[in-house]
Amino acid sequence: MAGRIRTIQRGGSRWYVDPATAVKYPGVTSVIAMLPKPFLVFWAARMAAETAVMSLAAVASIAERDEAGAIDYVRHAHLRYTKIRAKLGSDAHDLFERMARGEYVDRVHPDLEPYKVGFAAFLEAVNPELVRAEDIAWSSTHEYAGSFDAILRVWLDAEGKPTPDRSGTPHLLIVDWKTSKSAYPDVALQMAAYSHADLIISPDGTSEPMPEFDGAAVLHITGEDWQFKPVRADDEVFAVFLTLRKVFVWDRETSKTVLGRAIAKSARRLVTGTERRAR
Repeated sequence: MAGRIRTIQRGGSRWYVDPATAVKYPGVTSVIAMLPKPFLVFWAARMAAETAVMSLAAVASIAERDEAGAIDYVRHAHLRYTKIRAKLGSDAHDLFERMARGEYVDRVHPDLEPYKVGFAAFLEAVNPELVRAEDIAWSSTHEYAGSFDAILRVWLDAEGKPTPDRSGTPHLLIVDWKTSKSAYPDVALQMAAYSHADLIISPDGTSEPMPEFDGAAVLHITGEDWQFKPVRADDEVFAVFLTLRKVFVWDRETSKTVLGRAIAKSARRLVTGTERRAR
């Protein structure tokens, strides 16, 4: 059984570590990162192009003093954007947890205000009960772990619509908050991984079995609107996640073992005396 968990970064991936046993499992999002995403190449290229064109004078000014610096400024445009969005997303998640726990939140940064308004509207329209938040899902069976956003109990009518007066049938849902421009299909892989884990581990290291869920959902909330959508997290979706778990092992471990040393190769090029003297 896992104990009090800490996280580390290794090779661009997040790992969850049980200090008591030294067991180390990759994070759910790091496993899902094994999905091919060729569109990101074009997105990063577009970000670089837009930066170069829209900041032409600034780029030219930098280039006069530091050509390599100007190149780095343009080619890292997508990383700067991602960092800003990640900070906003992290702050929004913190805000959502506080509000879901019933904490009164007064003033927030102007960038967060639309998210505060949207989440308040969600709480009023759905009136969920917060069961757990920001705890760790741990799977010894399949060797992965991850921090989920929330477990909510919501009351739904016969058509699957929320009944904020809680007159409908209670449903236990694993839920993810998304503040990106869109809610992408890979959220289903996240929800399947969390809901099929063995344990929930609290910050103090205590654990309990992962409950049986009635479903999964994503709250996609932006600066303009919000949507609460059901998400498939069944065995079929979970099987895809487990395939990516195998791909993760290939990428980080097996691929480094498949090529042996050369048993035959071309002779080294002859270095002449003239070449040696010229060095």
